[in-house]
Amino acid sequence: MPATQLQSEVIRPTSRRAFLRIGSLPFLGIGLEQALRAAAAGGASSTSGSGGGRAKSVILVWLSGGPPQMDTFDPKTNSNFKPVSTNVPGIQISELLPKIAQHMDTLSIIRSMHSPENNHPEGTYYGMTGHRPNPSFRFPSWGSIVSRELGSRKDLPPYVVTPPLSYGHSYMSGNMGPQYNPMITPDPSQENFSIPDLTLPASVSPELIEDRQAFLQVVDREYRSREEFERYQSMDTYQRQALKMILAPDVRKAFDLSQEPDSVREAYGKDRFGQAVLLARRLVEAGCRFVTAEGFNHSEWDTHIKNDKSLAENLAPRLDKALSTLLTELKERGLLESTVVVVMGEFGRTPDINPEAGRDHWCHCWSLAMAGGGIAGGRVIGASDERAAKVTDRMVTVGDMYATVYKALGIDWSKTYVGKDGRPIYIANSLEDKPGSPVHELFG
Repeated sequence: MPATQLQSEVIRPTSRRAFLRIGSLPFLGIGLEQALRAAAAGGASSTSGSGGGRAKSVILVWLSGGPPQMDTFDPKTNSNFKPVSTNVPGIQISELLPKIAQHMDTLSIIRSMHSPENNHPEGTYYGMTGHRPNPSFRFPSWGSIVSRELGSRKDLPPYVVTPPLSYGHSYMSGNMGPQYNPMITPDPSQENFSIPDLTLPASVSPELIEDRQAFLQVVDREYRSREEFERYQSMDTYQRQALKMILAPDVRKAFDLSQEPDSVREAYGKDRFGQAVLLARRLVEAGCRFVTAEGFNHSEWDTHIKNDKSLAENLAPRLDKALSTLLTELKERGLLESTVVVVMGEFGRTPDINPEAGRDHWCHCWSLAMAGGGIAGGRVIGASDERAAKVTDRMVTVGDMYATVYKALGIDWSKTYVGKDGRPIYIANSLEDKPGSPVHELFG
């Protein structure tokens, strides 16, 4: 329908129902509007962090299921895999990660992580929020907090999860409000991967969008004096912005993996995990604040059965390939100084092998790796005993790790939000509801 026809029709409806029916733009996905509201709220929030951070974005590489610390970043004698030297003298990691070993000057490892939850749903929730599950309050995810504090860059959604995580909805915004929920993508390794919110139905042409935009301009004029219009003005503002995002080639391009040479896609791995990590690089390069890349389907790192076989034939090679390529590309593209990379799962694995040749859950001592955004490379923080069973030096909690990343981003890590019951909620929550503290050894 041409714009002139839409303009002639818009004068007729005066009821709330007619207004909403004609002007609601039903083909828009809700994710875009929520992302835009988050961006607006984030832009208005205080970001006067004491870190003075260099970082602008975060990539969380999530290893669902819990990687075994002694078989990856903290090699011990109770592992059947040998330690291998890295490009930093004196630091060794597992032989399963030879490519990552050559990036040790960029990476730092924390070998003294500790958390209180030993089951996947609760452990994932704790890892994503810094809080233990509470039936009376749904805590916001780490990515949602970054979205609220910093807002968006370059009109992109501030927070993206690719693809959905294996356990629950711990990556959502909880009681903070749906406007801080992430945009969630399908599996990026699918042959016809696309984002529904950025893809118009076949029945909606670009011309129709332009007509709808013309329509909204007429509605603005006709309803400007109406109280009814004022109620929905904000909604229409976000819809217009969402339309702009749909039509913006740079936004659509950021999600379009077909833009990458096949050699690059192969370098990351053409599986669910590799393509999720590649998409994360594209999104932070385009302007996203926080991207969670999972890709290990159904908690693949949950190696209760045949731990060594799963690691050697499947898990470790995929991690080694994707993470090493990510670090290489971030360096080459000048993005490493502005992007924090965190590699972790919800906990570690038991020091003993079980009767099924596997390792079970272990939250008491585990490892993670960090890089970029002003975080120093080539360092090992903390230590475990001879079996990676207990922390022996410099215990670090999830809240401390959050505080470290907030410092890199320039967010005040001591900040609190007020819950429904009026009690303060730390955005970097450590054990026993105490504020976390940055790992200062990782800076300078």
